[in-house]
Amino acid sequence: MKFLRRFAMLAVAATVSVSASASYPDKPIRMIVPFPAGSGTDTMVRIISEPLSEALHQTIIVDNKPGADGSLAAASVARAAPDGYTLLMATNSPLSAVPAMRKNPPYNAIADFTPITDVGRYRYFVLVHPSLPVNSIKELVAYAKAHPQELNFASGNTFGQVSTFQFMRSNGFEMMHVPYKGEPPALMDFVAGRVQFMFATQSTSLPFVTTGQLRALATTSGERLPQLPDVPTLKDVGLPDMPTLPWAALFGPAGVPKDIVMRLNHEMNNILARPDIKARLAEQAFEPSGSTPEQLADMIKNQIQLWKTTLAELGIQPQ
Repeated sequence: MKFLRRFAMLAVAATVSVSASASYPDKPIRMIVPFPAGSGTDTMVRIISEPLSEALHQTIIVDNKPGADGSLAAASVARAAPDGYTLLMATNSPLSAVPAMRKNPPYNAIADFTPITDVGRYRYFVLVHPSLPVNSIKELVAYAKAHPQELNFASGNTFGQVSTFQFMRSNGFEMMHVPYKGEPPALMDFVAGRVQFMFATQSTSLPFVTTGQLRALATTSGERLPQLPDVPTLKDVGLPDMPTLPWAALFGPAGVPKDIVMRLNHEMNNILARPDIKARLAEQAFEPSGSTPEQLADMIKNQIQLWKTTLAELGIQPQ
């Protein structure tokens, strides 16, 4: 009798689950962004959320939850119901860097999330404040070596922080680190001259570069930007590409039904392939990609290991 009752309960639960999936989405979807409004990730999400809302015939609510390298946002999604109504626009910060940088992260980046699709890659500038008498990477390195411990660098995310450590290590100089909760507040202090150096996403920093408030010494893009053809690539100045990727990807909590995952994957990949969306994202220096859920899962595993290797090489121990 107990077996029959348990079987009946499971059958009802399965029917409810199938019914819920079939009607998905029948209420607004929250997309959690681990950075503040005005950040590169926030801007990218707002570009794609409009066509995604149209494709799903449902409202997409963008919910910014900055702080703790994106782990606050990621942890909130990991705890959410796996029904497809709470999504995480993750980046390398919460799902690659945090697992490598913390002994006890508040979630398991592999087990606690459902991969949906790889969204794309950010482009970064290597920037200095124009008060510094330098106009190239070579001049910056020489100036920093001649003025030890006089320069500060800002970071608004872990990619910017670790990239700067890699840059200093490979060129034999040091600067003082000033961390911020996101790029917008970091850029405000940067423009004001309170810090002198920063790796920053091009989408958030480009307006300050074009107005002369900040000076770009190089771009992490594979090619020079059409609007700034005089800014060299890392390869142009003899520097290697950054080993860790500044990526963005869409996830849900662990256990999202497969049909919902594939619906979201299908709609997102279609949106990322649209010429008009590509053009809008290109204006924000973001390169869309798209993938299968399985490809994204493999990428995350590889990136976590790469972050661990990179941090070990830099002598940064998990805290």
